[in-house]
Parts: sequence; C-alpha cells; structure tokens
Amino acid sequence: MSLAVVFLLGFLAVSHGQQAGTETEEYHLPLTWERDGSSVSASVVIDSNWRWTHSTEDTTNCYDGNEWDSTLCPDADTCTENCAIDGVDQGTWGDTYGITASGSKLTLSFVTEGEYSTDIGSRVFLMADDDNYEIFNLLDKEFSFDVDASNLPCGLNGALYFVSMDEDGGTSKYSTNTAGAKYGTGYCDAQCPHDMKFIAGKANSDGWTPSDNDQNAGTGEMGACCHEMDIWEANSQAQSYTAHVCSVDGYTPCTGTDCGDNGDDRYKGVCDKDGCDYAAYRLGQHDFYGEGGTVDSGSTLTVITQFITGGGGLNEIRRIYQQGGQTIQNAAVNFPGDVDPYDSITEDFCVDIKRYFGDTNDFDAKGGMSGMSNALKKGMVLVMSLWDDHYANMLWLDATYPVDSTEPGALRGPCSTDSGDPADVEANFPGSTVTFSNIKIGPIQSYD
Repeated sequence: MSLAVVFLLGFLAVSHGQQAGTETEEYHLPLTWERDGSSVSASVVIDSNWRWTHSTEDTTNCYDGNEWDSTLCPDADTCTENCAIDGVDQGTWGDTYGITASGSKLTLSFVTEGEYSTDIGSRVFLMADDDNYEIFNLLDKEFSFDVDASNLPCGLNGALYFVSMDEDGGTSKYSTNTAGAKYGTGYCDAQCPHDMKFIAGKANSDGWTPSDNDQNAGTGEMGACCHEMDIWEANSQAQSYTAHVCSVDGYTPCTGTDCGDNGDDRYKGVCDKDGCDYAAYRLGQHDFYGEGGTVDSGSTLTVITQFITGGGGLNEIRRIYQQGGQTIQNAAVNFPGDVDPYDSITEDFCVDIKRYFGDTNDFDAKGGMSGMSNALKKGMVLVMSLWDDHYANMLWLDATYPVDSTEPGALRGPCSTDSGDPADVEANFPGSTVTFSNIKIGPIQSYD
C-alpha cells in the first residue's frame, strides 16, 4: 500500500544510519481503544515513509520529489550513514498530514495542503508505549471497530489491517536502525513493497527507479515482506477482507525473485500477494454493501471479525456487521450450482472459490490457514491507512479487473474501469476522508 508525501522544509540532525533527527520532538497522536472491556489509553505513530528524510549535517534533502540525492546517496551504505528521518510534532499531524483524533476516533484525510507540503494519504500504527507497537494476538478473539467510509469515492481505499511487523520497528534486529517504532519504522506487508525508503535499517536507494506516475514515490531493489491480515479494505462502493500468508517468518527483506514482483515472478516470491479474499460484490452479492445497501456505506457501521479455532489452529475467519441497531450476518457466496454458499473464510472456501475463479491458489501454496494461524499466534501490528493506487487504480477492489475480462470473479464492484486514476481522484476528491473509531478486542460473542 504505497503512499507518499513531499516536504519543502528541512530539519537539522546529527545521526548515523536509520536514526531519528533531533530538530523536531516526536509526538504520538493519542487514541483510546478497548481490550476485554477495559479502556486503553494509547496513541498512533505515522509511518517513517512519510517523514522528512534529510542530511545529518545540514538541511539538505536526502530525498527530493521521488529521487535520492546523488551526492548524499551514491550507494545504499553511504546513504544510510548520511541521512536521517525526523520527528512529527503535534501541529504537524493535522496541518501537514490531515490526521486528527478525539477519544477513540481517528480521521484520515486524503489530500492536505500544508504550509510547506502537499500530503497524499497516510499510514499509521497503534502504539503500546513510546517505543513499541501494540501487538495483537487474534486467535480465538473477536476484533471490532466502527468505520465511516461514506466520503470515499471509487479509487480510494480506507484500510484497517494487521501485519507481522517487529514490535520495536526493527531496532533489535538491525544495528543501523535506532529510530525504531517511535518513528514508525519497519513496515512490511504481503506485497513486499519496494517503495519503502529504508528497509532492514538500510536506505533502499540502490537501483531506485522514480515512479512515472507518482511525483513522490519510486521503487528500490529491496522489498519488505510479511504476513498480512486485511480486516477492511473499502470505499463507499465496495469492500473486502483478505488473508495473505508468506513462506517466511515475520519481517523479511527481499530482493529479486523472492519479492514476487508482478509478471512472471508473482507466484515465485515468498508471499501470497493475491490472498484469500472475501468480497461480497465479487462473490455475487451486488446489493449487500454500498450506498443504500443491506450494509449501508452511507452511514457509520460496526465491523466485527472473529478468528475461530475450535480448540486447534485457525479454521475460520468470520465477518458480522452491526448498523442502525441491527446485527447483519455476512452475505453468502451467490453462485448457485457452482460454489457452495460459504459465508466466511475457511480453507475449503479458499480452495473452491479460487478453482471457480480460475485463480492461482498461492494462499494454499504459501501456508494457507495454518500459516495465517501461526502469524496470528505470534502477534501482529495494527495499521490504518488511506491511499490511492498508482498501479491498478484500485480496480481490483471496486470495478472490473482485469478490465476486459468477463470471467467469474472479474466483476469486483460497481465502479467504472475508467475510474480511480490517482491524478483524477487527487484533483476531484481531495476532501475525501475515512474515520475509524471504537476499536475493540475481546472474547468471541454470539450474534445469532
């Protein structure tokens, strides 16, 4: 999930490696949530990829636009020594990043025109304390939150999900990373993103290729891989929840084939990029979610996800909704005679739906439900983000994708295949927002 921000101001710091600058004091935005019925006073930190990256000696940008400075960064090792990331103070959260919080409510804005910068989207992580991410153990638990996605048009994705990041952001693994979770380091996901400026405590400047359609982003030789449990990827038109597994354990840097980059290597990498997804529209339920749907995206709703083991490993990921005082069970697969009417993610569902759609079952190949179970048991970090898609215009979520396909599973949402171009959504829907609130984890409940 790659987003970017470009700054026109600098910070002064003295540091070596992926360390934090000292000009701006770091401030974590307070956010409350609930564990087993008790309120937890916590905070969120912004991903290091959104931070100012600058020289350790003066205010020279190490990274400007979508390119590394060739003098400060002639190679990755030199770049790692020469460059630092800096803090985010209290005012910068809203003024620069468009992120606000009150109590349990967190709002992410899409385009924010600050005094010195234009910010596009954001990504934040929930903290346990000043120096560590909160680690969630979801097996035999129920996770819930409220979301308002009414102000997200086609092409945007307000996401809440879990990834197998290191609790400390990587400081104990990588000696060159002393910024750590306090400064939002160590992001990874099942797409093995190459757009991270630092991976495994090292500048990702070697082989860096600036994006041809994103003035703030590019890709380096390294990617950052790990398990990913997408609880909620959605806009006002479509939504899905998806389990992604990897054949590696925890945060893993990759290069070459192991990254599974799109094309011939997609299924040769260490992570399952497709995932096993449960998306009501794609599964034939076109009136279940959306504006005026059974689950009405025009108003706030509660999303409940249960991780059921039955006394063993994970065997089911079940979804329930609540809205307007009503409990709404998940929509069942609607392909009569072709696929059983599953209504949750199970091993059998993943096998059968991928067979019907003609999709490669990389989920099973990379570990399946057992692999997801192991990742959940070890614990995962909570991520919330808002982004647009410079690769596929979010058509995989809310439109027909591949765009010319009439095969089962290609129809994923009601949006036009001409929608979602980042230049269009950034120009025409800059005021888009998503709000997450009332995050809770506790014992599995009955909603019959």
